[in-house]
Amino acid sequence: MDKEIKIYVIDERKSELDNNLNNIAEFLFKSLEEYGDPVEDIKKAMKYALSSDTFGGSVIYAESGSKIVGAVVMNKTGMDGYIPENILVYIAVSRTMRGKGIGKKLMNKAIEVSNGNIALHVEEDNPAKFLYEKVGFQKKYAEMRLIR
Repeated sequence: MDKEIKIYVIDERKSELDNNLNNIAEFLFKSLEEYGDPVEDIKKAMKYALSSDTFGGSVIYAESGSKIVGAVVMNKTGMDGYIPENILVYIAVSRTMRGKGIGKKLMNKAIEVSNGNIALHVEEDNPAKFLYEKVGFQKKYAEMRLIR
């Protein structure tokens, strides 16, 4: 029988109390696989979410026993009214725990704790796209970038 899944929210008011931040960053780096970023970039997004010097955000993670099995990083944009107020930067569930509803629980918690609309970027071939559609995300724009 699977252990109970517990969901935790870290925000700027209690971030100094949580020692799991490095573990969460390493978990995301490993679990995002080819859709991820270097661990230092993940840590930057987490630092932004938890800093009182930015617009903030949250880091949400799921545990089974004492093992991290899923995580989300959400950043506030500070641009209320003309682009979504939040951007979902990262979400991942461990390979061995996929298909058990953990991703949906994490997404629902992220939606619950954020105020305003949420944007995210997803590659067309990313299987997480189906999760986003299940919880109500809709395709609005094609992304284009100028990278210098």
